[in-house]
This record gives sequence, C-alpha cells and structure tokens, in this order.
Amino acid sequence: MRVPTQNPPPGIIGQNRSMLTPHYCVFPPEGIMDSFLPDWPGCTIRWQCSPEMGARFAQAMVILPPGCGTTIEDGLEHFLYVTAGALEVEAGGKRETLPVGGYLYVPAGTGFAARSAGGAEARALWVKRPYRPAKGVPAPGVILGHRDTAPREENGPRWRVLLLGTRELSMDFEMNIMGYSPGAHFWCVETHIMEHGMVVLQGQCLQMLGRDWHELWEGDFVWMGPYVPQQIYATGAGSCEYLLYKDVNRDVTF
Repeated sequence: MRVPTQNPPPGIIGQNRSMLTPHYCVFPPEGIMDSFLPDWPGCTIRWQCSPEMGARFAQAMVILPPGCGTTIEDGLEHFLYVTAGALEVEAGGKRETLPVGGYLYVPAGTGFAARSAGGAEARALWVKRPYRPAKGVPAPGVILGHRDTAPREENGPRWRVLLLGTRELSMDFEMNIMGYSPGAHFWCVETHIMEHGMVVLQGQCLQMLGRDWHELWEGDFVWMGPYVPQQIYATGAGSCEYLLYKDVNRDVTF
C-alpha cells in the first residue's frame, strides 16, 4: 500500500486532477489503488481502465518484485510494455528479456509467461481485450519488439513510433508512442470512432477532452471513448511522449 508523499495544503480536502465522465477519464497515478490477482502472485496491479467504467478493453500498471510474474492462458489478446527494470517473457515458442521500451504482443488463444529479471523490480503497462477476428484475414502471431528499433514517422515538431498494428488488418488495435516538442500541438480537434487509452511517459501537456482542458503529467492515464472531441498541446521545458492504445480495422456493430 502506498503512503502519501505529502499532505494537501491546509484547509483543502480532496484536491485532485481526477475526472471520470461517461466518455473519458483523467487519472493521476497517485489516486489509483493497489489490486492483487491470483494469476500474478506477489505482484501489484493498478487498474487504469476496464469495462466497468465503459471501456471496451482493460489496462493496468503491473509492478513485479524480483522473481515475481505470471503464466496466463485465458483466450484474450495481451500487450505488455516495459517501463522499469527488465521483464523475461515467453510466448509461442519465443523467449526474450525485455528492457525498458521493450514490448510483447500475445494473440488470443496463446498462453504467455512474464517474470521480472535481473534481481530488480520491473514495471509494465498491460493491455488485454477479446480479439475481434475479420473474415478472410489471418489472425496475428506473437510479436516482440523495442521502441528503439520500431518504425518512426516525423512530422516537424511531432513524431510517432509505430510499435504494433499500424496498417496491419490482422490487428484489431494499435499501440504507438506519440511525441511532441514543447509548444507543439495536434493540428485539429479530433472526433473519431476509435477508442484510446493513453499513459504519459515523459513531460507534460494540456489535453482537451470534450470542451475542457486538462493538465497532464508523467504517469497520468487518460481514457477516451469513441467520438469524444480531443486535442493535445505540449507544455513544459522538454518533449512530451505518451503510449497510445487505439482500436482499429473493424466494422461497426449493431
């Protein structure tokens, strides 16, 4: 259980930046409580979003003490992105130790194992969801990678690191790292069918959600449901980067 590093200013109770609406959320990390799961013995799970709040996927920060981990085969597809330490993973006959910036995609129906490596605590962002197959399109396989070797697109003061699923019709979601130099912003207010989950990896920014602007810092999580108006503006002295989930490549359902 975490202990607060500081108390709120005198006379102010419940001071926070948290927001939950039917269409989006903003969750600073200090407000997300610890959970524990039988499938992750010794590990701490901090759920950032789930179907209980209206999202169509689940995402969490997983904290793995030295030697702790999991073995899972649940019929869902999974994605892990290492943010601290190192993670030893195994899936589909592939085995690798992932440093910070490393990632693993596990297709539905394939089991996987993950364990902290190197005798130190590891941390990873974990996404899971049911796979939506597409008629005539083969299902994806296991994918291992690292942000430093992933394709990168530059657009002036903005960039995108293509981790997973971009323009691949077998995939029903993408994972990208979006980056902005100080003062850069997205060129329009977006309103689209795709759902997002977003974690700020470094820096800070202002994000418009609906009609309101929210200040985001490193570690903050944002869920954006379909069609919520959104725009981002990088603030602070350094670059801002965030890991972004987006569902793609599937028709609407009735």
